[in-house]
Amino acid sequence: MDTFNIDLHCDLLYYLLRSEAKINDGEFGASLPFLREGNVKLQIMAIYSSTGKGSTEYGLQQSSLFSELIKSDDFFLFENESYKDTENEGKTGILASIENASSFCDENESLDSGFKKLDSIIENTKKVFYIGITHHTENRFGGGNNASAGLKEDGKVLIDYLSDTKIAIDLAHASDQLAHDIFNYIDQKNYSVPILASHSNYRTIYKNNRNLPDELAKEVIHRKGLIGLNFIKDYIDLEHPERLYEHIQYGLDLGGENSIAYGADYFYWKDHPDKSRHPFFFPEHSDASVYPAINKEISERFSPELMRKISHENALKFITGIYQP
Repeated sequence: MDTFNIDLHCDLLYYLLRSEAKINDGEFGASLPFLREGNVKLQIMAIYSSTGKGSTEYGLQQSSLFSELIKSDDFFLFENESYKDTENEGKTGILASIENASSFCDENESLDSGFKKLDSIIENTKKVFYIGITHHTENRFGGGNNASAGLKEDGKVLIDYLSDTKIAIDLAHASDQLAHDIFNYIDQKNYSVPILASHSNYRTIYKNNRNLPDELAKEVIHRKGLIGLNFIKDYIDLEHPERLYEHIQYGLDLGGENSIAYGADYFYWKDHPDKSRHPFFFPEHSDASVYPAINKEISERFSPELMRKISHENALKFITGIYQP
């Protein structure tokens, strides 16, 4: 099979909650035509809700949308080597993830009730690839990237729950303290929970709380996790799109040759209230159709071997390692 691409994070399910949204919508960077043009063979579909009233309702709705997508003629549930099946030729593989545990457990309900909702989401989606405990802010489980709180008692119970599953933990929106606490708690309990940062770059290259500081990036790499390159300008450099390749070089300098992947973070930004951030993506990174051009650039700047690792091999090895019998 020719080089294909795996992307670790997009918010298409959240976009599809809009009544006017369509899977073929050219307004969204990871809509079906762009995925096909970019030869994306696996797109991770995040289930996202902000912390607050109605969060679990949105989570369950998105899991139902996912269940409809895998029944359609355009998508298939990505598992084992199903991407090689002739019946899936021309289709895009998808897996569900959860961005913010508030998507299945709100701030006021019992954990037992929340875990039952998580089970319902897993039933709808067949499997959940990873869970990010928080988003930008703080919730009952821990602190997000714009907060300072670490791992709370409910967060420990959540990790206990996940330890018996094959669900990875995503650090993309964790506060630095939360990430450190997660590592420490996993080690203390001797859990073998897979870890990734699905859509984060490197803070040393571009200072933003969403980017990983060196010690956390090194720890993800040490644990054979993934770090997904985020294409949003705020996390690359507000002026210079080519600095994406400096993030790649820095990941290599930290020893991450086998950890770097794609985590573009495509979402619908055109009605985002902060107009100063418009557009959120450079033209060079604007939608999933750009992957072949980025792959070509990586091949020329680095090597064809590294390009294949970043485009799909690193992510594929991580995913198949989780789901091996």
